[in-house]
Amino acid sequence: MQQTTNTILMIRPVNFRMNEQTAVNNYFQEDLSLKNTEINEKAQKEFDAFVEKLRAVGINVIVENDDKLMDTPDSIFPNNWVSFHSNGDVAKYPMFAENRRRERRDEVFIRLEEEGFKIENIIDYTSAEHEGIFLEGTGSIVLDRANRKAYCALSPRADEDLFIEFCEDFEYTPVIFTAYQTVEEKRLAIYHTNVMMCLAENFAVICLDAIDDKKERKNVVKHLKQDGKEIISITETQMHQFAGNMLQLRGHNDKRYLVMSEAAHNSLTPNQVKSIEKYCPILSSSLETIETCGGGSARCMMAEVFLPKV
Repeated sequence: MQQTTNTILMIRPVNFRMNEQTAVNNYFQEDLSLKNTEINEKAQKEFDAFVEKLRAVGINVIVENDDKLMDTPDSIFPNNWVSFHSNGDVAKYPMFAENRRRERRDEVFIRLEEEGFKIENIIDYTSAEHEGIFLEGTGSIVLDRANRKAYCALSPRADEDLFIEFCEDFEYTPVIFTAYQTVEEKRLAIYHTNVMMCLAENFAVICLDAIDDKKERKNVVKHLKQDGKEIISITETQMHQFAGNMLQLRGHNDKRYLVMSEAAHNSLTPNQVKSIEKYCPILSSSLETIETCGGGSARCMMAEVFLPKV
């Protein structure tokens, strides 16, 4: 089982702006005093430059355009509503914000099939929304595909029972904890696991300071060490620069890259960079507008495609 893929799906935005419906529990979002059209144009420029950088190193980027009629400000983050697995299974996830539910579009599946990928089953968890239960894809779940473990920081957007159901369906061992950030002197749950941890083949970048419960922290460390991962710890300040929101991908000749934003890259210490570059080079791109208004970064923009080829 591969931990990394060379193919990702990305959605080019047409209505990107700060989503007021997600801002209630995404404390990474900030308002920019720009018109929404300007914000969207800036986001498109950042998106296009990012895609170009990924393609330049041989990463296969499938770009699907967002549908203007849907009015989906966060469509640029597809990894929250869908995940693609090597046995041909696709999972569709229940989303916290009502206007994000419109991001789930079957055209995306048709596109992947046109690109030569095989979809066997669609496992649909979206009915949980009716009960106010959410689990936002690989935002909520960080997968160790090789060791069949799934890490999840519980939050209003990551329900424990539904996460366990996912683990049973997809045969993963659940590793559950809660991660916090300080917001106006209060410790509040971090909205997505993938902003505080990234799992690569041989290492993990993680903000252990965010896991307040000592037992839970120890348990996470135990699992990572058990699987031979070098732990690269980041601070809460670095996490706020999206240093946890990274993804390892494969380019030309199977060469690995750790993909992140420029802000994340700039926040790392020389030692952290050295630890990462021992395993693979860093590829970073400026995503300032997307990060500020969207409260998500490079990792959130990429839905990994592990589906088998026809």
